[in-house]
Amino acid sequence: MTETKTGSKRGIISSVLVLISIGLLILIYYSPVWWVALTAPNYPEEAFPDGVRIDFHMNGVFNGCKKVHKAELADADALDCVHEMDTINHYVGMYPIAAGGVIERAFSPFLVALLAVMLLGFMCTNRKRRLAIVAIGFSAIAVWMSMAWWGKDGLNYHNAGYIYALVTSMDQDTEKEGGSIAPSDVRKAGTKSLKKLKNSLAGKKIEVDEDQTDTTSAPLTKPKANSPKQDNIAHLRSIFDASQASKSKAEQQQWNGSLRQMMSWHYQKNLGRYFNNPAEIKPMVKTMGTVADVVFFGIIGAMLLLIYGVWKDIKPLYWLMVLVPMALPLFFVIEYSGWLYWYGHTLNQMGAFTVKPFMPTVFGRGKVAQFTTHSYPAIGFFLMLLMSVLLALAALIRRKQLKEG
Repeated sequence: MTETKTGSKRGIISSVLVLISIGLLILIYYSPVWWVALTAPNYPEEAFPDGVRIDFHMNGVFNGCKKVHKAELADADALDCVHEMDTINHYVGMYPIAAGGVIERAFSPFLVALLAVMLLGFMCTNRKRRLAIVAIGFSAIAVWMSMAWWGKDGLNYHNAGYIYALVTSMDQDTEKEGGSIAPSDVRKAGTKSLKKLKNSLAGKKIEVDEDQTDTTSAPLTKPKANSPKQDNIAHLRSIFDASQASKSKAEQQQWNGSLRQMMSWHYQKNLGRYFNNPAEIKPMVKTMGTVADVVFFGIIGAMLLLIYGVWKDIKPLYWLMVLVPMALPLFFVIEYSGWLYWYGHTLNQMGAFTVKPFMPTVFGRGKVAQFTTHSYPAIGFFLMLLMSVLLALAALIRRKQLKEG
């Protein structure tokens, strides 16, 4: 009787730890996981206390610069640091930030839901109930993901933050009507930044131009809609339709609003924002679309495998349901490092400066010319680590419980 009570108590503790981990997983999705910043003399600390900073989330990259509340800067808006960092990077041939992690961001809500269902399945000790949980949960994810990926107006089924990130990156080179700014206008707007960068690379002292006017495009006035998410989707469609109008009839696409169409088109637009070379870009877009389809069916296959594992009571697959979420911090660091490598080793020859391929700083401080790079984990990554610790404890308790039972 004592052993039964002890086992029951351990089961409750393990389940509580798993439920807390699921709550942390949801918080992680809406929190910045990592941040990167550039500091230089032409970005004074008074106006840019964190430098040119961007925040990496699971569903997109967002502006990390905050408005400085000072009398002399009372009328100034917060700098769009995603745009600013793209402007700096493109001079050495680096592609825009939105061109990285394309598939991961597109599938992020489905992957998070997958991990949550896996943890619920691990938490349940009764095999029949566990089978019901994973079968119903995975079926719902499969239908949801299919409607978003292939279905008409599939963007409606995606996360609002992801849609917002798509719009903000497109606003960097589009106007209200959706027409792209000519490359000559982009270069004209960045003349002063280019001059400062040349001086920086030459090791010269850079003077801050306090009278410099904002050369970025004005905020877009978006049409009213039922919600900000619907408003952003409508805005993306207006840009999409305008971009198709400039193509030949054979290359034009009709808007269907699916996640797959938006991911490929948005990826192509970002690759060509500064380096409009169709011969180089089209194969990259085609490859990315193929890989994305493989990932889609890979997720379906993984869910079927786990359902089969629960049905047949295959122990390694049971433990896989907790080991995979537990390894989330490791997966993120691998993905983050891999994309940094891609940015530093996939430099376009159309850049204003020719530099050798390099590996950007993954963690800590680095130096590039007169720029100091900062790359550190944010609150989301620490929540990942906490989740991993809680899941490790839950797994150990469950292992002991099963061993004694």
